[in-house]
Amino acid sequence: MKSIFAKAVVASLAVGFASETIAEEWNVSLWGKRRAFTEHVEKLAELVSEKTGGEFTLNISYGGLSKNRENLDGISIGAFEMAQFCAGYHRDKNPSITVLELPFLGVSTLEEEVAVSHAVYGHPAVQADLGRWNAKLLMTSPMPQYNIVGTGEARDALAEFDGMRVRATGGIGQAFSAVGAVPTSVTATEAYNAMESGVVDTVAFAQHAHFAYRTIDQATWWTANLNPGTVNCPVVVNVDAYEGLSDAHREALDSSVDEAIAHYLANYGEVLAKWDSVLAEKGVAKVELPEAEIAKFREVAAGPIRDKWIADMTAQGLPAQELYDLVMSTLEAERSK
Repeated sequence: MKSIFAKAVVASLAVGFASETIAEEWNVSLWGKRRAFTEHVEKLAELVSEKTGGEFTLNISYGGLSKNRENLDGISIGAFEMAQFCAGYHRDKNPSITVLELPFLGVSTLEEEVAVSHAVYGHPAVQADLGRWNAKLLMTSPMPQYNIVGTGEARDALAEFDGMRVRATGGIGQAFSAVGAVPTSVTATEAYNAMESGVVDTVAFAQHAHFAYRTIDQATWWTANLNPGTVNCPVVVNVDAYEGLSDAHREALDSSVDEAIAHYLANYGEVLAKWDSVLAEKGVAKVELPEAEIAKFREVAAGPIRDKWIADMTAQGLPAQELYDLVMSTLEAERSK
């Protein structure tokens, strides 16, 4: 009888352990400091913990796990389970998503940026491209159109961009190069020092980054309507870590993405709302280029850079035209809602 009872107890405990969800901790590699650009990751961590009763946690590190240019490499070897990076930091490693960094795509709102990014992320060729790094695209980090801050006399005509040293990456850097500027791809965290030391004359960022990296503190002017494009910065997860999650934890993660993005958009709206008042407070002049100058910029940069991108990416075996068309059709569909 004792033997039968003991076996029954062991069996009962085994069933209990089998049905219990194993606690999971993921390390998340970001950089800089907490800011509008990272609010969706912060919200994701909060939601995942809530939905799993604290059994699944995301430990967010700002620069403690990796340099920003090395986050994709860290994901590939499983050094951490989740990371954020920007396509322009290493275009050769993620060529497919650089379609989203082409200049003058016509994306005008953060909601449109989310729509086109996630459409591209869902394309099989893009998933295979990032899969080379054992990375699964989870969500975008939508940013508005970039504009530049500068010191000295304001530049309000394309001719004045000739020789201008500008911190700009990806397609934005190519656009500035097309009008005679000299782009440099220093990282966001290096931008302030580059501006302060005179390595660059101007810095191209979205508004939150001008706040976060204090370039606005050195600026005397800001272009309000240049809008050449933006950068694309996905959040990715390690494929093995993702597939190793329990069904409940994977569902908690996947189901939290839309809410995390919604939180990001609401928070970013607050950043944009206070932008003009900060410019006024710091005495930064708002420069608006004439529409004729913007049209000239678009003519010089948009078509040629797009066509070269399509040719180059097609030569690499990517369905480049299909990816570009996907961006355009998604943008059209988003605007017809």
